[in-house]
Amino acid sequence: MTADALIKKTYRPSLQVGQVYARPYGSTAALTEIGNVLELQIEHSENVQKQDDMTKLGGGIHAEVRRVTEVNLSAKLADLNIINLARATLGTVAGIEAGEVADEAHDAALGGLLRLAHIAPTDVKVKKGPAAAGAAQVDMAGNYEVRPEGIFVLPAAVDIVDGDKLWVGYSHGEQAVIEALTTKAPELELVFGGLNEADGGSPCVVDVFRVSQSVTKQLALISDKFGALDVSGSVLKDTRKSGVGISQYYRQTVAGA
Repeated sequence: MTADALIKKTYRPSLQVGQVYARPYGSTAALTEIGNVLELQIEHSENVQKQDDMTKLGGGIHAEVRRVTEVNLSAKLADLNIINLARATLGTVAGIEAGEVADEAHDAALGGLLRLAHIAPTDVKVKKGPAAAGAAQVDMAGNYEVRPEGIFVLPAAVDIVDGDKLWVGYSHGEQAVIEALTTKAPELELVFGGLNEADGGSPCVVDVFRVSQSVTKQLALISDKFGALDVSGSVLKDTRKSGVGISQYYRQTVAGA
């Protein structure tokens, strides 16, 4: 098929799947996959000005001008990976390497959680005493449970009372901490590598040159459905693009099947 024949082709139903790639706008870093995207769409809004035809009975439109007022992109992200979560919550990410903690101080409260500084502790040892030095080890049985979020002191603990000074030693694996709402909305360059299942798997690649990403509409913590991040953003003008017939917003490239 020639390029001219492809341009004139009429039959082209569309049902697309594919990969979405992103990198910070203006960056020379590699475009990286963001994971499974359940929905991705570009939306246009326009302002329409109309002038009535007053030259004859019955009315009508004498002139009309349409101008695009905004272009928006929305997406539903199925993979709640660290980068997607950070972008969708305007967060700052810190990586914590695996390590050990000795004598983390807590005050006991029966039936309460001791929220440790790191999650998913292993090799936990709890001691009781006014100071870490010389404190006596407390058996886990009948006194506390080790949970991913910390140490839960049993309501009927046999060797711990309210207000006891506890010293917790433990190991932890590597972790990532996302501090939400600590940075501005990210601006990204996006590429959609689409495959049209309704047209023989023909490729359609869409380059979105510059898009701001909103905070996610919600972050489901408990649900009976798979979690997803609903995000949107404005497709902004990329002033690095110039030339007659060259878009400063986005571009589609379509190949034959």
